[in-house]
Amino acid sequence: MNLRVFLRRRAVNSRIWLGRLVFWGGAVGVGLLAVLFAELSTDLTHVFIRGTERFWWLPFLVTPLGGVLCVWLTRRYFAGAEGSGIPQTLVEIQRAQTAGHDAGGWRPLLSLRIIAGKILIGASAVGCGFSLGREGPSVQVGASLMNAIHHLLPNALRIQRSHLLVAGGAAGIAAAFNAPLAGVMFAIEEMIRGVEARMSGLIITAIVLAGVTAQAMKGGGGNYFGAVPIIAGEGDQLAAAALAILICGLLGGLFSRMMIEGAGKNWRGALGRLRQQRPLVFVALCGLFVASLGAVTNGTVYGSGLEQTQNLLEAEVHLPWYFAPAKFMATLAAYFSGLPGGIFAPSLTIGAGIGHTLAPLLDQGAMPGMVLALCMAGFLAAATQAPMTSFLIVMEMVDGYDLVIALMVVTLLSSGVSRLISEPLYATLARLYDGKK
Repeated sequence: MNLRVFLRRRAVNSRIWLGRLVFWGGAVGVGLLAVLFAELSTDLTHVFIRGTERFWWLPFLVTPLGGVLCVWLTRRYFAGAEGSGIPQTLVEIQRAQTAGHDAGGWRPLLSLRIIAGKILIGASAVGCGFSLGREGPSVQVGASLMNAIHHLLPNALRIQRSHLLVAGGAAGIAAAFNAPLAGVMFAIEEMIRGVEARMSGLIITAIVLAGVTAQAMKGGGGNYFGAVPIIAGEGDQLAAAALAILICGLLGGLFSRMMIEGAGKNWRGALGRLRQQRPLVFVALCGLFVASLGAVTNGTVYGSGLEQTQNLLEAEVHLPWYFAPAKFMATLAAYFSGLPGGIFAPSLTIGAGIGHTLAPLLDQGAMPGMVLALCMAGFLAAATQAPMTSFLIVMEMVDGYDLVIALMVVTLLSSGVSRLISEPLYATLARLYDGKK
């Protein structure tokens, strides 16, 4: 081998390793952004809750006016950042597959600008009391960051843009939930859709790096909601699973159907016309509606619902039967308003609220963890029609390995019940969103 060939090969290898370092750095960056999003959302929510404890009237001012400002900023400076971000990511993945590896294409839905808008405005919307989550938006944030580093990768790595988007989106959901297995399954169930199977190693690498970064920044391992005591016999599991499948499947399917109907152009009536013609007035009314629900429920419907869910799982709080319906309506109002934010965490909270109501009927009032976990998984699976992702999210979040079989059955059958009522949520929203563009 002559010197010239040797140096050329060394240069190629150096570029390949540099590209790998860039990719790994992007995955770590996704984890850091997920932690930043989580911390900012939590801090702003705590500020809002403390304010409502001192001044009962504060939500009637902050929630509608804050919502108007957030929607105005989104529409003016961060178009494409509205909603959960998962449909936008799916649209871009499809466009990347269609355009090919080197096509410049139309890319307004994934950018550094979108990252800024998604995190800052999304956290602010939650901090104004809107019932929104940050886990779904982390998909668009992760995909946007990976999209930004695409041009830095050498051609020798043969990493297509669509591969990076899937890896970034899956890494975002894994880091947000601190659930790497759920991130892998989310990529398979929702995001791949035709992307080559050989990219699985790329996805897993991004997910692991993002998840490790999120765990390190949060001070180590542990589950999203901690170790929840889940104690029940087989008979109890059967009864709880049957109720969770029926009730969560029907309600989750209705929730998904309403979200899809609200995203379409054919929302009829005065509210539909108002949202189309006067969007800022509409979001102000949504804010007043959420504030009213907050007043009725003593503030429990505000924010993503993380603390309420954790308190319910630990049997540290008793909430009225109407908590789940109120959270259901508050989440739909926040979604219809056009604010940046997702429905993963609120859906889990709605499921926990349903389980909290059902637990006494199953003689599980003193230790409701099993019923709550099954209903959380069932409602999320019915709302998203992603049963295996929902099963893994809940299993990893609550240390629910003793409920593996029950969780799998509930998520699969609840999703099946939901299909009788609604089309698949994210794929349908992506189709509608792409049609609007």
